[in-house]
Amino acid sequence: MKIWVIEGEGGVDNLRQVERDVPKPGPGEILVRMKANAINYRDLSTIMNPAARGIAGPRIPNSDGAGIVEDVGAGVTAFKAGDRVVGTFFQDWPAGPIHAGVMPSALGGPIDGMLAEYVLLKEGGALPIPDHLSFAEAATLPCAGLTAWNCLFEAGKARAGQTVLLLGTGGVSIFAQQFAKMAGIRTILTSSSEEKLARAKTLGANDLVNYRQHPDWEKNVMNLTDGRGVDLVIEVGGAGTLEKSALSVRIGGRISLIGILSGGQIDPTVFMRKSITLKGVYVGPRDMFRAMNAALVNNDIHPVIDATVDFANAQEAYRMMEKATHFGKIVINI
Repeated sequence: MKIWVIEGEGGVDNLRQVERDVPKPGPGEILVRMKANAINYRDLSTIMNPAARGIAGPRIPNSDGAGIVEDVGAGVTAFKAGDRVVGTFFQDWPAGPIHAGVMPSALGGPIDGMLAEYVLLKEGGALPIPDHLSFAEAATLPCAGLTAWNCLFEAGKARAGQTVLLLGTGGVSIFAQQFAKMAGIRTILTSSSEEKLARAKTLGANDLVNYRQHPDWEKNVMNLTDGRGVDLVIEVGGAGTLEKSALSVRIGGRISLIGILSGGQIDPTVFMRKSITLKGVYVGPRDMFRAMNAALVNNDIHPVIDATVDFANAQEAYRMMEKATHFGKIVINI
């Protein structure tokens, strides 16, 4: 089979396609013939700086993928050959709060990921693909989709009638927009692109702010909420935008923090004065993934895919991610 591997430093240009034997599933494992991968900023940052994640030797990247079960190992009862499945970001997080034992099971980091023609997954590290979704759509769910769900409903505790601030138009923000629309939650969405803002409007975004035209966009957010502030911010920017997010949220509000896109210094004073709850979010467990999938089915929600590339040209997907011009998700078809 063909696979792509990270071979030390060198970034996207040092991502290599090589061949390995198709593996055999062991007890409790399933062999999946991959049909699609979706990439996240985390995948790009792993390729750009593998040493930061403790990756020294060849490592298959990508946490997110979907395909068809080719074979099952001894004791597997949840799946059979021919089933359509999507992997879970963490192979060992069935339910409950995150803990140290979960972390070594992250695909495309501590263990090999999904950018291969065949992949072994644990029986408890996969879920059936909702019938209404394609392989490409299902591949977008494990990281960006579930992170958005967790940020909004679980960590963020948002509910109908509240207002949420979404930063940018990457995968997590666009998923969050779709989920917020589903749940009757008002959204304020930011972007530097009028074209992207117009596209977000078609997905139900209630208010739009161009942060290039309005660098003090937190003031726009406060004006749009009559000086109260939003109930929740889904913060994807990191240190570079976190203070503005804190200035945008109401007293006693919440910030779901996932982003590492920008650097900067953080003054904690505003967090204390406004009694803001800041919650770091790292994807979510399998039972949460299952609940999200049920909502996708019941509301006929389809993930937004901006661009696709072929497996043979996988490097191009990461170059697209570097340019940050995408809206929603970038998918590699296998």
